[in-house]
Amino acid sequence: MQSHHRRTIAVIDDNDDNRFIFHMFLEDHHDVVEFSDGERAIAEMKKYRPDVVFLDISLPDVDGIEILRRIRADESLRPLPVVALTAHAMLGDRKRFLELGFDGYLSKPIMDFNQLKNIVENAAQKTASGTST
Repeated sequence: MQSHHRRTIAVIDDNDDNRFIFHMFLEDHHDVVEFSDGERAIAEMKKYRPDVVFLDISLPDVDGIEILRRIRADESLRPLPVVALTAHAMLGDRKRFLELGFDGYLSKPIMDFNQLKNIVENAAQKTASGTST
């Protein structure tokens, strides 16, 4: 049987319930690291080297768009696939977040766990192959 590498998934969201959902859904096959604020996430992501980052847009300290800017400005973090995690689900929001430099978009509340699984798998494949969008 083929062995699978446990991927590290970072979830940056100030809502405990949202982090819990990610943890419960992904923990059997992946290592999940959780951050409730963007400042701490930026400081610790170099240590964890996640394969994909789910980043809430509406954070209390620094918003997700600014956190994405900081990730893209840091040479060691720049290649990380970052998925916008947001309750902003208006028409055009997905396109806007992708144009800002996010690699994917997932609206909250998360209803489609197959979509979440596909995002994790696709982002991890990009990380493994060394490509980024």
